[in-house]
Amino acid sequence: MQTINTIRFALRDRIDDVEVGPARIPLALLGQFQSEVADFLRGSTKDVDPAEVMVSIEEGSLAIIASGLLSASRLWSDLALLHNPLALGLIDPKRAMIVEGWQRAARKNPHRIYSLNDLGGGLGLRIDAGTDFRNQVDAMWIPVEKYLQGQVTDLGGTTKANVHLRLLSGRVVTIAASQELLAAEEKNRLYKAVLLHVGAEENLRTGELRHLRLLSFQSEPVGWNEAEFNAMVEKGTKAWSDVPSTWLEDLRSANG
Repeated sequence: MQTINTIRFALRDRIDDVEVGPARIPLALLGQFQSEVADFLRGSTKDVDPAEVMVSIEEGSLAIIASGLLSASRLWSDLALLHNPLALGLIDPKRAMIVEGWQRAARKNPHRIYSLNDLGGGLGLRIDAGTDFRNQVDAMWIPVEKYLQGQVTDLGGTTKANVHLRLLSGRVVTIAASQELLAAEEKNRLYKAVLLHVGAEENLRTGELRHLRLLSFQSEPVGWNEAEFNAMVEKGTKAWSDVPSTWLEDLRSANG
């Protein structure tokens, strides 16, 4: 096989004191590794279509050789960045998630080793129980104040008061609030257009907000058009339909 623009993904492990390989590997582990390799190649920007990548399976651990990656410039730059374990936050977030998953799996299974090697240029990556890949960039959160516009879908709460706000993207975020602030609000805000002044923490790289808390209700948005808002929500919902919602669940959990 031509080695230029070719990456070798390998999984090493011992099960019942026998090395895994194409001839002997748990079906679930095989399917999981194949799926993870495909997701790593694809990335969040889908710069590689796994359906168009030719692969071969090698002996000597379970190895998947992926070729035909000439145009995947982001893939190659991500692989180069991973020479620094602290650069995980600089690569494509989907690939970073795969690396983090491999790191966790290796720590749970002391014989487990994942490796990626550029067969043409010498770039290589090894993940085992002793490596320490960390997302330093995602750890950089700063306090901010923002104005969020949308429609209130729920508010209140018996033990923890909050406001559920549907944004123009169609997503609903949960914003912590004090019962005193909600009780002092004279207008009925439920299912109404609102502009909220919120405090939060913002990720410097992604712009993601977390730990949202309501500071005040602002005047109603100028020029609000209910039909236009609903059309934008529908469009935004479709655009985000294939994006994992784990960040939203984390946000809800953090705010109760």
